[in-house]
Amino acid sequence: MSFPTAPAAMTPDWLGAVLGHPRGLRAFTATSVGTGQMCDSFRLTLDWTDESSRPASVIAKCPSHDQASRDVARLTGTYVKEVSWYRELAADSGVAAPHCYHAEIAADDVDFILLLADLAPARQGDQLVGIDAARLAPCIDAAAALHALLWNDPRLDQLSWLARDNGDVVRALFPRLYAGFRERYADRLAPEVLDLGAGIVQRLDRYLARNPAARTIVHGDLRIDNILFAPDGGTCWLVDWQTLGRGSGATDLAYLVGTGIADPAARAAADRPAFDRWIAALRRHGIDPDTDALWIDYRVGALSGYFMAVFASMSVERTRRGDEMFALMAERPAHQALALGSLDLL
Repeated sequence: MSFPTAPAAMTPDWLGAVLGHPRGLRAFTATSVGTGQMCDSFRLTLDWTDESSRPASVIAKCPSHDQASRDVARLTGTYVKEVSWYRELAADSGVAAPHCYHAEIAADDVDFILLLADLAPARQGDQLVGIDAARLAPCIDAAAALHALLWNDPRLDQLSWLARDNGDVVRALFPRLYAGFRERYADRLAPEVLDLGAGIVQRLDRYLARNPAARTIVHGDLRIDNILFAPDGGTCWLVDWQTLGRGSGATDLAYLVGTGIADPAARAAADRPAFDRWIAALRRHGIDPDTDALWIDYRVGALSGYFMAVFASMSVERTRRGDEMFALMAERPAHQALALGSLDLL
């Protein structure tokens, strides 16, 4: 392998060269950042011989130090998807995402390196705290820009990394993972929240086989932990593109609202206004959406947050913060799905 996959393996010469300034970097320091559990991320503070027009720091994303997370990444193509997003789509997409300076991945689909623009002082959202509906507005607009990119586009089937189908893996693993999830969170989650997962297991084939009203590229894990907010809250950037796939953009939106808004009453009041804002944003991008059909997608999509909480919590390195985050990721969208009658639509 011809590239490093952790700061300890990098040299100033290599880093300066891939950033476009060979022999221009004297030294760098690395500090761990973020709360991601599928990757390890670092802020690299750069000491240039000439600092004019050169970044003071960049973010390096590397494979997880945790073997279980690496195994899941290999099985699901997680790292391949993110590297491919930055290599093939991000720069010309018009989607609010960090600039990518360098992207490489090895043939094993695990060893990789991404060097991204450091967007500080922007800060990631906090899944544990949640967010109010008004602050979701720029996130909804950014999501619409992503969804408009490949709306019913033939490239959805031509990009092999995006068209990768993990349905058989999910079908085989989810019932077993749900059993472990239910046992782990039996004392933390209410019976109706736990029982929703049993309902998903019973309808899993229908859930996975369902055809959306319109197909497009979806983020797949669009929650506030994966969004960076400018200090004024009026601008945001989407990050962590490891779960990209094809589906309904309305599912991304339901996931964002359902996992992000902590108070059930506030979330219930936000569902339709958030959906209407997304529809309006799609129209500004030249899309003519079928509103009624996409609202059904949204209601079914409310299950996706719970689904991700089960799958991710039982597949990555376990941490104290992670346990509570995944509990909330199941609890909040469970109430959303129950209120919207999501299971009944299957």
